[in-house]
Amino acid sequence: MTTETTSLPGPTASLPGGGEMPLLGLGTWQSEGDDCYRSVLHALEVGYRHIDTATGYGNEDQVGRALAESGVPRDEVFVTTKMPPDEAPRAREVLSRSLDLLGLDFVDLWLVHWPPGGEASPQTWDHFLAARSERQARDVGVSNYSTAQLDELVRSSGEAPSVDQVPWAPALHDQGFLDACRQRGVVVEGYSPFKKTDLGDPVLAEVAQAHGVTPQQVVLRWHLDHGVVVIPKSVTPERITANADVFGFSLSPDEVRRVDGLADA
Repeated sequence: MTTETTSLPGPTASLPGGGEMPLLGLGTWQSEGDDCYRSVLHALEVGYRHIDTATGYGNEDQVGRALAESGVPRDEVFVTTKMPPDEAPRAREVLSRSLDLLGLDFVDLWLVHWPPGGEASPQTWDHFLAARSERQARDVGVSNYSTAQLDELVRSSGEAPSVDQVPWAPALHDQGFLDACRQRGVVVEGYSPFKKTDLGDPVLAEVAQAHGVTPQQVVLRWHLDHGVVVIPKSVTPERITANADVFGFSLSPDEVRRVDGLADA
């Protein structure tokens, strides 16, 4: 349906399964129906190659529709979905349904969306490792897990999650958490980058002015300069395009430290 597109030039994170996870992706939380379809299709047209969805979002079918109609080869797109914690006893059935809705043979990353019952749930993790072994998911990970819960999974299985997807923004910056995850070989992926951010903060305004960009673009670039995956959500074509325009500049070490400091403000 679409003309040939060129992927964004951004950095990636190498995962244990051999995949390369683009540090910038499109989030689809609260994107529904045709809005979701159009946003994913536009993102793919302007070069995004990382799409994040979840069973709980109720839009995997629309994501799949856009993937199929985009004309972008499957091996060029990194697709993540997530299992709701209350579906843990039926984990494999949930993944099979997700794959059917997405129209895919496998996902690049399958996450436990929240700790089931607030617990690490090693038995759920076993299902995820089995899905990886059977090549239904290239890599598996978790979302909203603490480092203590990550350690419980490692103790039970000897396998650390590839990714921990957590809320992340300058005001939430926690270098100790980043360091702890990296020591365990876990990639940190941030969601809701703008929800917890005061985009009118003078620090963001000054940094943005210095680079001729917007505060939103500074926040996204700050994630990339920290090596943190970020998945801003939008259904507005102009914003999706603007969110991708963060590869022509980078923050200086001093600017990164100033933005880090918003966590202490």
